Amino acid sequence: MKPFYFKQGTQPLLVSIPHAGTQLTPEVERGLTAEAAALPDTDWHLPLLYDFAEELGASLLVANYSRFVVDLNRPADDTPLYTTATTGLFPETLFDGRPVFHPGQAPDSVVRQRYIEQIWQPYHQQIASELSRLKALHGQALLYDAHSIASVIPRLFDGPLPDINIGTNDGRSCDPAISAAMCAVCGEQNTFSWVLNGRFKGGHITRHHGSPAQQQQAVQIELAQLNYMDETPPFTYRPARAAELKRVLKQLLQAMLAQA
Repeated sequence: MKPFYFKQGTQPLLVSIPHAGTQLTPEVERGLTAEAAALPDTDWHLPLLYDFAEELGASLLVANYSRFVVDLNRPADDTPLYTTATTGLFPETLFDGRPVFHPGQAPDSVVRQRYIEQIWQPYHQQIASELSRLKALHGQALLYDAHSIASVIPRLFDGPLPDINIGTNDGRSCDPAISAAMCAVCGEQNTFSWVLNGRFKGGHITRHHGSPAQQQQAVQIELAQLNYMDETPPFTYRPARAAELKRVLKQLLQAMLAQA
């Protein structure tokens, strides 16, 4: 399978969805525990939740492979992104701390290096290539990195996660005007709680590709999943529940475009 789906848009905005993939390699699939085989840490249904992005003229990049194969939002050298509990480039534990693989059945280092070369690198090369194209056409490139996660994971954070988590690497990945515009959208509604640079400040994609000095603006949005789906298997999408969230997300993308 190709490492990603990509569709080029007409506006200076790229929407990246690195964790919605569910495809497994044979080496990973045969080693997964029963708990991991349900793919609980997937960013379920995000392409459906953001199905309006292409209508806005955004380019769209969606990973095909599961993060259990290789995590596209971690650096290739596997340097930890957070000082608190987290998962790495090749997750060995689920977010709740249970093992991903049966003992001794994780892919070896040779296989994992192949995943970097054939899955991780092409995804990041596509981001870089598209941002360069957008800058050449529009003078500026916007990167919106879309994520979601279960609303309560005690191992990762205390209490319920805010509904909308805006991450700009503490202001280093985008101009203040962009984050201010997105915060204004969140502040104008009272349905969803939100935070700027809380527990999720942006992963490797945001930190690596966001460079305001080079006219590359990157923002990560981490959503609490209970607002659009069931957080337990089979992780059912709930259109009625998602409708209001989609309205706010569309406004967030429009706010980014307005700043361009």
